[in-house]
Amino acid sequence: MPSSFNVRSAAGYEQIMGRWSRKLAEPFIGFAGLANDERVLDVGCGTGSLTFALPRVADVGEITAIDFSAAFVEEARRRNDNPKITIQEGDACALAFPDGRFDRALALLVLHFVPEARKAVAEMRRVVRPGGRIAAAVWDHLGGMSGMRMMLDTLAMLDEKARELRHRYCFQPMMRPGEMKRCFIAEGLSNVRETELLVRMNYENFADYWEPFAAGEGPLGSYVAGLDPARFARFEEAVRAAYEAGEPDGPRSFAAVAWACRGDVPETV
Repeated sequence: MPSSFNVRSAAGYEQIMGRWSRKLAEPFIGFAGLANDERVLDVGCGTGSLTFALPRVADVGEITAIDFSAAFVEEARRRNDNPKITIQEGDACALAFPDGRFDRALALLVLHFVPEARKAVAEMRRVVRPGGRIAAAVWDHLGGMSGMRMMLDTLAMLDEKARELRHRYCFQPMMRPGEMKRCFIAEGLSNVRETELLVRMNYENFADYWEPFAAGEGPLGSYVAGLDPARFARFEEAVRAAYEAGEPDGPRSFAAVAWACRGDVPETV
């Protein structure tokens, strides 16, 4: 099942999202839980933000990380120096592992890019043993991503296609309040709990904020890169004005909130 997240390069992903997913990894692990000697599956590992954070929290037995993107897998493998970590291409909706293979299956900033997200949750449940746990986190694009909404709302004032993009962006799978929790319960998980995790996206200046999008990275970048030169310049100036908010260019910090949910695979009777 392909992802709806487009990326031109692993380096581009780092600028647009990797640096923020690394910040989110630690609080997500704290919420999801982790214990020594566990076998952990990282679903949609990207360039390894969660994968490489896991061994810093616990002496896990093994980590298997998968991603649909060959470019991400190649970059994560390049960074890996831990023999307990295996990184491979894989489909979140058709996990190539037997039932009950893992103690824990985690998905950080993945499910909202999977068109059939519920199927991915079902697969995570299948490959986790009875008594094990699955957990996932997705950004709250509608109400929790002030920096991204600032850009989208600015562009939506200028262009109908941007308004359509904003709607798609704000209502991706699993992003509505309680949506992941309901999905986890429907898939037969127990002790289901949903919470919010907050990090801050800190930018050095407008260029640090804008350039990954101008380069065409991610869904917003695809839209920006498709603008003709005149509209690109006009829209860049409008977004710059929103970023600067009447002050000189320089550092800005935006709150970013993610929905997180966890649930346990029931013990067999």
